[in-house]
Amino acid sequence: MPVPEPSAALFLMDPVHLPRLFPGPLLDRLAGSVRVPRRAGPLPAAADGVDPAEAELVITGWGCAPLTAGVLAGLPRVRTVLHAAGSVKAHVTEACWDRGLVVCSAAGANALPVAEYALAAILLCGKDALRMRGTYAAENRLPDPAATGRLGNLGRRVGIVGASRIGRRVIELLRPFDVEVSVYDPHLPRPEARGLGVRPLPLDELVATSEVLSLHAPLLPETRHLLDARRLALLPDGAAVVNTARGALVDTAALTRELESGRLSAVLDVTDPEPLPAGSPLYRLPNVLLTPHIAGALGNELRRLGLAVTEEVERLVAGEPLRHRVLPGDLDRIA
Repeated sequence: MPVPEPSAALFLMDPVHLPRLFPGPLLDRLAGSVRVPRRAGPLPAAADGVDPAEAELVITGWGCAPLTAGVLAGLPRVRTVLHAAGSVKAHVTEACWDRGLVVCSAAGANALPVAEYALAAILLCGKDALRMRGTYAAENRLPDPAATGRLGNLGRRVGIVGASRIGRRVIELLRPFDVEVSVYDPHLPRPEARGLGVRPLPLDELVATSEVLSLHAPLLPETRHLLDARRLALLPDGAAVVNTARGALVDTAALTRELESGRLSAVLDVTDPEPLPAGSPLYRLPNVLLTPHIAGALGNELRRLGLAVTEEVERLVAGEPLRHRVLPGDLDRIA
């Protein structure tokens, strides 16, 4: 069934994000396809001549209130929700599906910077950069060549947990490098894994054979603490964990114990809880790089999310199929 062509839209998000997602020229481009206000808010409200009762489209972002039946009652003509961010789980409710709304997400655009961050972390881990940094600072000398025999990315075994959008992008970015890539994803058919050029493995075998393990799975009830104490113990001595997905995929207490022992290293852009308590050892351990959830789109990368939404609006107006739809059945396997 074709998606109705919209003529008016509202922005539902924390207003601080609007100029970052849609800087002036991009907002002007969007306004060439659909009437939009120059203001945003977490809940529907009349703005710049656009009344919620006439809007056929809402463009959501971080800080959007959940689109409950009560909220949607004030948006009687809305048929499409375009999310200028990644996950839609925080604001798309059953009421949206009950009404038959078309939902799209800019998760694909957000995948690129996360994958770039993960690639950089994987390559740094291959050089054991975290430990070498600490040794350099403590001893103020270049490393003894005899102590660098295990360093380097030639033939490094990299394990990818989750063939998600981001996981697949990481696999793609790793292709120019001389690394051996394996993947675990229960939803990935073996022929498709071969098409990606990676070796599918059961999770325990993947963990036990990976020198760098990069997490790209969604957080679901069945994936919480996917890396528990038992699986962390399977990692080879000197292995590294890279987490740009969700902190709760890993048992933080178990990982902390492994890191405190010095057996593993980690690059963690997400943690559980987030942020960590001020006294967490992960802030000070020399074999840990801890960053404040910066892998996803931020700064000038946010325009990429706004552009993805703008292009979807242009497809709507042109009567073309949308490229980034999210279906109800997707929610059980996506972030």
